Amino acid sequence: MSSSRLDLPASKRFLLSLQHFVAMFGATVLVPLLTGLDPLVALFTAGLGTLLFHYITGGIVPVFLGSSFAFIAPVIIVKEKYGDIRYSLGGIVVAGTVYLVFSLIVKLLGTNVIKKLFPPVVTGPMIMVIGLGLSPVAVNMASSNWTIAFVVIITVIASATIFKGFFSLIPVLTGVFVGYITSILSGIVDFTPITTAAWFSTPNFTFPKFDAGAISLIAPVAFVTVMEHIGDITTNGAVVGKNFFEKPGIHRTLLGDGLATMVAGLLGGPANTTYSENTGVLAITKVYDPSILRGAALLAMLVAFFSKFGAVLQTIPTPVIGGVSLILFGMIASIGVRTLVEAKVDFSKSRNLIIAALILTLGIGGASIKIGVVELKGMALAAIVGIIANLIIPEKLEK
Repeated sequence: MSSSRLDLPASKRFLLSLQHFVAMFGATVLVPLLTGLDPLVALFTAGLGTLLFHYITGGIVPVFLGSSFAFIAPVIIVKEKYGDIRYSLGGIVVAGTVYLVFSLIVKLLGTNVIKKLFPPVVTGPMIMVIGLGLSPVAVNMASSNWTIAFVVIITVIASATIFKGFFSLIPVLTGVFVGYITSILSGIVDFTPITTAAWFSTPNFTFPKFDAGAISLIAPVAFVTVMEHIGDITTNGAVVGKNFFEKPGIHRTLLGDGLATMVAGLLGGPANTTYSENTGVLAITKVYDPSILRGAALLAMLVAFFSKFGAVLQTIPTPVIGGVSLILFGMIASIGVRTLVEAKVDFSKSRNLIIAALILTLGIGGASIKIGVVELKGMALAAIVGIIANLIIPEKLEK
C-alpha cells in the first residue's frame, strides 16, 4: 500500500482506525491510572493532540500521540509534594514549551545539524533500543497466560501472511479479537468494569496551577523526551519510506508534539508522545495513510465520553495485549536492523562497533544517570551517549 489516501469504504476505514486505537489504548490509559489523572481525559487529549500534530505537520506523518511514560515519576512526586495534581499539570504545560524551544533551534540551524547528530550508525541502534527496550514489558504481559498469547501471535501471523483481502490489512485487530474470544471461552475475562460503568460521562477536565518548584521537577524531563521524539520520528520515517526530517521537517514534528503536550496539560491530561505501538501497526499492515490515524484520534475523543465502550476495552486480558506487543515491538527492532543494512554501515570499523555497542548496552540494559532532579535512563541516555560518541570518536579509529 502507498501512503496516499486509501480508496476504501467507510466501514473498512473504521476498522483500520480501530486497530490503531486498540494498539494505543492500554498504554494511554495506564499512565493516568498510575498518576491519578483521569483516563478519559487522557483519551480525549491524546486524540486532540494527534489531530493538532497532524495539522501542524501538514497531515503527512502517520503517527498517533499518546500518554508519555517518561513523566510518570515526576508527576507523582509533584502530586505528593504539593497535594494537588494541578501543579503537575502546570509542569507538563511548561514541558511542552521546551519542545517549542528545540523546534526553533532546529528551524534556525537547519536539519543538517540533526543529520550530523543522528547518522544511521546512531539512529539504527536507537530504533533497535526502542523495540528491544520494550520487549520485557511484552514478555511480562504475555507470560501471564502463554496459551492465550500464542493464539494471538499465530492469528496475527496468519492474518498478515496467509489471509487475503482486507483481513491482511488488520492483523493486529484480528489477533486481539480472536484472543479476546479465546479468553472468554477460557473464563479469564472479568466483565465487572462493563456492568458497573455508566453509558456516558463527561471527562473530568482539570486546569493547571503553576509553581516554580513543581515546574523545575517536571519540565526538564522534556530534554529526555525530545530525544525519544527524534528516535520515534526516525523510526516512523523508516517504516513509511519517507524522510520526515526534510518534509514536513523535524522542527514541525517537535512543534506539533510540544503543542499537543501543552494542550494536554491545560485540560488535565498527561504529556503526549509519538507512539511506537502505532508505528508497529504501520510496519505490519503497510497501510501508511495518515487519515487512518486521524480516524483513530477522533475515535479516542468519542470514547472519552462513551465510558461503557472504554470499559469493554479495559476487560481485554493482559496476555492478549502481550501477544500483540511481542510482534509490534519486535518489528520496531527489526526496522533498526534494516536501517543499518540499507545505509551500508561498515561494522568492520571499530568506531561504528563502539557507537552501536554503547547505544545497545546502555539502552537495553536500562542504565540511568541522575543529574539534579532529572534522571536520564534507557533510550534517552543511550541516545545522548551515542551522539557524543559519534561526534568525538575519530573516523580513522580502526580495529
